[in-house]
Amino acid sequence: MTRPVARPARRHRRAGRPPLLLAAALAVALPGLLVTACSGQGPGAARSVAAAAAGRAAAAGTVPVTGRPPGAAAAIRLLAQAARAAIATSYQGEEVVTRWNGSGGSVLVANIWHISGGQTVTQTLDAEASFSSQPYLSSDTDGQAPEGVLGVTTPLVQLLETHYLVMYAGAGSADNRTAQVVEAWRADGSLAARFWLDDATKLPLEREVFDPAAHVISRDVFINVRFANQAQAPAAASAPGPWTDLESHAQLLALRAHGWLVPSRLPGGLSLFTGAETDASTGTVLDLGYSDGLSVVSVFEQHGNLAAPLAGWRRTTVDGHAVFVAEPDQRSMTWAGRGMVYTVMADAPAQTVDAAVSTLPHDGPMGFWKRMSRGLVRLVSWANPFR
Repeated sequence: MTRPVARPARRHRRAGRPPLLLAAALAVALPGLLVTACSGQGPGAARSVAAAAAGRAAAAGTVPVTGRPPGAAAAIRLLAQAARAAIATSYQGEEVVTRWNGSGGSVLVANIWHISGGQTVTQTLDAEASFSSQPYLSSDTDGQAPEGVLGVTTPLVQLLETHYLVMYAGAGSADNRTAQVVEAWRADGSLAARFWLDDATKLPLEREVFDPAAHVISRDVFINVRFANQAQAPAAASAPGPWTDLESHAQLLALRAHGWLVPSRLPGGLSLFTGAETDASTGTVLDLGYSDGLSVVSVFEQHGNLAAPLAGWRRTTVDGHAVFVAEPDQRSMTWAGRGMVYTVMADAPAQTVDAAVSTLPHDGPMGFWKRMSRGLVRLVSWANPFR
């Protein structure tokens, strides 16, 4: 029987992912959390230009790639510099990741150490899972950020530019440091996200994500940052097993011929942008990453049936489908469907996650004729005890 993927192994990852997604099962459910950070506000004129441009885009139903307003080029350049800074700069600090939903919120705190062009060690803190104090190692050294800082990596920046109107919003401050502020706007004219990039290094220091009604649904801050090797990182935990990156979109889609689902897109504008596979005791595990530049959903596929019991998981329903969610964060879900076990780990709004889960295959409830056929087999076995 196949058990769900509870926590992705550390692996060589070209595309990179935010630390929250990779440790989503460690989030602690809270009734609420206040995060204190110095937040800069960009000039109102820049936001007005962005809103007007986004409004024009909404009328066309797309985010324009050409004819962007003047602040767009500067914003894209700053985000590209931020993605490179996550690789080239040596730094250490504390990342505080906060998410809110209708029933409360969750928080993940981690210490992060990164050596320029080399390894990144992340040690989760204040999480109730038994393995939360174990650091894990990421060792991408090929020109991509290991997991990025606050989700700013080259592939995700490219997706962000594709799906949103990105605008420069002026100067601000975060973690008591001067910063440059970049905003991402939806095609309907609503603000989707705001980034604070360190003025000196361009390293991301803060990110806020908003729902269409302008409510903050997530806030990530990188605090107590030091830009030098001023402290030795702890020894990283050994990886459970090697993962092999699947290099191209075509290579990922070719897996369909071998019995894998591999959707090219998920609801909410999430595009397939990365993938990897590994061999586990239960067989091959496929890891697929989907994003629009802000939200990230990781889908794990394994051939087999769902193991029981599932300690630490509870049964619930999503759009009428029975799934199991990991306690206490409920950002990790697993279920069986058509001979496959799917596990979803998400850093995305609840409605986006629910829509993604609903579109993937599920085993339906036992129908009338299946119950009748099983009952008939049982009656025959009773009538013929030597069967």
